[in-house]
Amino acid sequence: MPLALHLGTDDLTRCRFAISPLCQTHEALRMLRRPRRHGYHRSWLRRVRRTVDGLDLALLWLFVAPPGGYTPDFLGAPPEVPYPAFDDELARMRATDPALAHAEMTRSLACTPGLIDSPRGRAALDDPAATVRRLADLTERAWHALLAPDWPRHRAVLEADIAQRSRRAADGGLDALLTGLHPTVDWADRTLTLRRYADVADAQRPDGRGVLLMPSVFVWPDVVSGFARPWQPTVIYPARGMGRLHTAPEPRPPQALGRLLGHQRAAVLAGLTAPSSTTELARRHGLALSSVSAHLSVLRETGLLESRRQGHYVLYARTALGDALVEGDAGPGTA
Repeated sequence: MPLALHLGTDDLTRCRFAISPLCQTHEALRMLRRPRRHGYHRSWLRRVRRTVDGLDLALLWLFVAPPGGYTPDFLGAPPEVPYPAFDDELARMRATDPALAHAEMTRSLACTPGLIDSPRGRAALDDPAATVRRLADLTERAWHALLAPDWPRHRAVLEADIAQRSRRAADGGLDALLTGLHPTVDWADRTLTLRRYADVADAQRPDGRGVLLMPSVFVWPDVVSGFARPWQPTVIYPARGMGRLHTAPEPRPPQALGRLLGHQRAAVLAGLTAPSSTTELARRHGLALSSVSAHLSVLRETGLLESRRQGHYVLYARTALGDALVEGDAGPGTA
């Protein structure tokens, strides 16, 4: 039986989005445990493989389970605010109640026969507070080595997904939002059904707190739902546009688009498969910064691009109109 989340009236008014750098870190590590599911991220994996091998993440690997297992929820607890900073999430992880950590780690280790009674398993459970501190230290190391350098672009992709889905909700209501999360997620009769997920006896059900929706760059091709209390029910799904984040080469603009906008301007628009800065676009297309800035200004004024500041950078992304112009009749996809 698939996992079915029945949403009451209170749940429907409390559905929300969030972006979690802590969750993204653990999803990236989980993806490394799925050798046949790397898909869109092969170039990123080739780039970070040597870094991963030098991090000594043995304790994290003990709990970052492959599909079908259980990863302790405190490793990536649903954020309480829409856009938490990594340091704030890490501090929350460090403050995990040792009793809760012990219960969740026990459940995770029990997924692998013999692991809970192994020396490694017993050592982790004997002092759960110390284990939480060590897991937090390793998570911080993984974050800085694997995700922090690329985080502005990753966050921009996730924010663009939320913006696009929010526009769908504004145009068509909650039905339009929940019917387009993922091909394996169904929405009917106030029930969100995850068809790839097995129903389990202790699956957490919505109880008026709503459902947290979190786009992810690394969760593809799966959809993940959080189970255990006290966390808010959560659905983590592949972000729209995530498949183009690490791919190359740059797409060529349609010839008709080049005639309409000019070759350089059309190339800049077509090349924005993921949010990018002026400097990055200039390097990618071999253009002067002033030329790229001029093209971006025109494209934004005509409604084909939108911009958002991320720290010291301004990142540009195509609007729905820009996507339609570049892709023709191609509809939005999850990747």
